[in-house]
Amino acid sequence: MRAAAAPGARARFLLAASVLLLATASAVVVAAVAADASTEEEIRSKQRQRLSGIIIPGFASAQLRAWSILDCPYSPLDFNPLDLVWLDTTKLLSAVNCWLKCMLLDPYNQTDHPECKSRPDSGLSAVTELDPGYITGPLSSVWKDWVKWCIEFGVEANAIIAAPYDWRLSPSMLEERDLYFHKLKLTFETALKHRGGPSLVFAHSLGNNVFRYFLEWLKLEIAPKQYLQWLDEHIHAYFAVGAPLLGSTQTIEATLSGYTFGLPISEGTARLLFNSFASSLWMMPFSKYCRTDEAHWKHFSGSSRGHHVYQCDEQEYRSNYSGWPTNIINIEIPSNRGVDAYPSVSDIADVNLPNMECGLPTQLSFSAREISDGTFFKAIEDYDPDSKRLLYQLQKSYTGDPILNPFTPWERPPIKNVFCIYGIDSKTEVGYYFAPSGKPYPDNWIITDVIYEFEGSLLSRSGNLVEGNPGATSGDETVSYNSLSWCKNWLGHRINITRAPQSEHDGSDIQVEMNVEHHHDEDIVPNMTRSPRVKYITYYEDGESIPGRTTAVWELDKANHRNIVRSPALMREVWLQMWHDIHPEAQTKFVTKAKRGPLRDNDCYWDYGKARCAWPEYCEYRYVFGDVHLGQSCRLKNSSSDLLWHYV
Repeated sequence: MRAAAAPGARARFLLAASVLLLATASAVVVAAVAADASTEEEIRSKQRQRLSGIIIPGFASAQLRAWSILDCPYSPLDFNPLDLVWLDTTKLLSAVNCWLKCMLLDPYNQTDHPECKSRPDSGLSAVTELDPGYITGPLSSVWKDWVKWCIEFGVEANAIIAAPYDWRLSPSMLEERDLYFHKLKLTFETALKHRGGPSLVFAHSLGNNVFRYFLEWLKLEIAPKQYLQWLDEHIHAYFAVGAPLLGSTQTIEATLSGYTFGLPISEGTARLLFNSFASSLWMMPFSKYCRTDEAHWKHFSGSSRGHHVYQCDEQEYRSNYSGWPTNIINIEIPSNRGVDAYPSVSDIADVNLPNMECGLPTQLSFSAREISDGTFFKAIEDYDPDSKRLLYQLQKSYTGDPILNPFTPWERPPIKNVFCIYGIDSKTEVGYYFAPSGKPYPDNWIITDVIYEFEGSLLSRSGNLVEGNPGATSGDETVSYNSLSWCKNWLGHRINITRAPQSEHDGSDIQVEMNVEHHHDEDIVPNMTRSPRVKYITYYEDGESIPGRTTAVWELDKANHRNIVRSPALMREVWLQMWHDIHPEAQTKFVTKAKRGPLRDNDCYWDYGKARCAWPEYCEYRYVFGDVHLGQSCRLKNSSSDLLWHYV
């Protein structure tokens, strides 16, 4: 009996051992898979933790605070240290003269008013809301929505760094007075040491000019062989938002007649204020055909040249308008002083002389080149006191700057990933007609007509068509299309073009053109349909022409220049591209455009036609106490992190 039972016991033992072995192996496999998943998640988490962003705001987009004690007569409100100056609308309304003392700078040496001075604030609060308050806060919001978006997706507080500056100063004075570019270099190095990875640069409007100057300044601070290495280590991507790459015509309006920015001040006061800032010239329009030598290389070559050599191509003199749609300034010059009052425009054609001798005003036209090289300011020097001061600053702080003459076309920054983003298809000013008003300075000029670009045409203020060289579309209400789209020259010879709706979509309206041929200095006009009811984003992407580097241009329909940084579509696209870049399993160089679903609870809404939440695969009805309408109760089914996996 024992001998017979032994084989059965042995079989049962072997069976139990096999089951145990299989269970152990399964547990090991599951543990290994879990470990791999955990490892991948840890890698993603670590990469996410390495992410940091540096914000460089635009003109008038950062707070200024008082650094003086100023007693304001006839007003209960005084200025004390750290009081908000830009922008405090209460003090602006009640004590405008005191406010101006804290804002104005000496037009020649850029020093503060003897009785009051202001300095830029620091931190994120300096760029989120310029005038915090229940009513004024939303009206003056700049980067607040951007920061809220980052917080919703779990970005750490120390990962978003603002780099505000005194936007009244010229680039050389930013360094001379505030050591701004030294501090900005330390900001990048601190972010790398703290986060362990390179930074993303978000620059808006004038902030792009500041960043360009920083890149040129950096060449003198770092050995040439280490320059590109420093950029690769510290900057992963550069997002140029609304960059006036060839300047902005609205600068001319602000210089001659004043631009109030919606503030409760007169245009004359706004002109006095704007022209006291040396930065007012930083955004002047200039020709795309004129360049300078790289003056900073004289430090390495031993050359004794102290100034830039400014040269223009033959195309500048063969073509009209310096590559702009039309002449930017058309101005009537008074002739009450006779021909001798025109020493700086002696080369004007003789056809103008009969009008001058008869005492009639002479109308002169000026192109972008004639503005940036000072010809225009010399022409009105005898009739406008601001022209002498502006001409002085033009020569001292810009054309004579040893680091960079900003009135030269941009080359692609030597950064790994460059994204140029701007709005299009809005009615934008591209030219002006000025005439003497008969009033004393600062109200001595009035605008008699304005030339707009819109829908591929040039229109006067009365709606009449104007001859010129309009682009394929128009700009963003502040900067013209030819200036914004200059960055298309940074793309290579073969690019991919995608046009997609700005709102969430299922991919049915996507239009794609692959390997489109592109020639330098020529616009790229995609052969794609456009529905008048839909706002699109058009992506121009090039990841092949420069090995290891990518370049992209994003055009957003109807995106306003000042509000583009608050555009939900832009913030969504930037975040998806950032998520794509840090993902270890990403196979392509750019995030897919095939589909866009909700990423936040705010993206979910109620579909009244179907009596349910729209996007049912992503959103569900989930009431929370305090909801006042159906749309508020539509929320995401899953977390935002889970939804981001669709865009790898």
